[in-house]
Amino acid sequence: MTQYLLRRLFFVVVTMLAVSTLTYGLIFASGDPAVMLAPHKPGVEPDPRVIAAIRKRYNLDQPVPIQFLSYIGQVLQGELGESYYYRRPVRELLFEKFPNTLILAITIMVVALTIGLPLGMVAAIKRNTWVDRAIITSCTLMIAVPAFFLALILIYFIAFRMRLLPLSGYGTPLHLILPVLSVALPTAAAYTIFLRSNVLNQVSSEYARTARAKGLANTRVAVKHVLPNALIPVVTLASLDFAYLLTGVVLVESVFNYPGIGLQVLQAVNNRDVPVIMGSVFVGTLLIGLGNLIADLIVARLDPRIRVGH
Repeated sequence: MTQYLLRRLFFVVVTMLAVSTLTYGLIFASGDPAVMLAPHKPGVEPDPRVIAAIRKRYNLDQPVPIQFLSYIGQVLQGELGESYYYRRPVRELLFEKFPNTLILAITIMVVALTIGLPLGMVAAIKRNTWVDRAIITSCTLMIAVPAFFLALILIYFIAFRMRLLPLSGYGTPLHLILPVLSVALPTAAAYTIFLRSNVLNQVSSEYARTARAKGLANTRVAVKHVLPNALIPVVTLASLDFAYLLTGVVLVESVFNYPGIGLQVLQAVNNRDVPVIMGSVFVGTLLIGLGNLIADLIVARLDPRIRVGH
């Protein structure tokens, strides 16, 4: 087990380094951060002397590989740098927004699982009936709708036309409902289809046939015997989804002006705030890597047939 954990953590570190390298290169390939930081007037180019001073101040006058190695050295010392735009440590900015994103992520997962798992079981039990077809058709349509488009639809009908909920912002539980539904509904639809497929695959297994041969009803077999095994892949998927949500839902947070990590990353990209972008990518890659590892450990715990050490 120890060797397995060390090996997986090593791959997480390698992934973080690879993603950080790619991100750093793309930032500078898309434009000079110093030009974006320089004061602008409409129709007037920034003063080259100001740009040169900004480059020198933030060590942007060094070759990009040297800048990247300097950044990695800071990270190894536990520092994520200081924001060019806010003049504050990136670590403080991320920790400041993380609670908002955590609340959003937990609520999304609770709603998605609460809706998706029961619907998946109903669709599997009522397979090939009109109930099953209605559920699958609705879920397929829901998955096909982009999250930001669904967010705009919810804003227009529920917040603007019916005036039942706030249009955007943060501060009360009511502000969470529309952002949560925008992500939770498509996610619940995916869990519904995924669980239905897993249940139907398990129904034909030997232990399920044995249970039915003993006279148990199909519904009892599905819920008591099939469901625990069918949920194991769902646990993996939900763990990865939760880790992804912790990195911020950029489009939804921007549409609803929700002050989470996703909105902060979008603002950093627009401002070419390199330390904030890199810090967000670094932390996000770490969360996803650890989420994947935790998912594997949970699955191994639920299914004794799986040995994570091999």
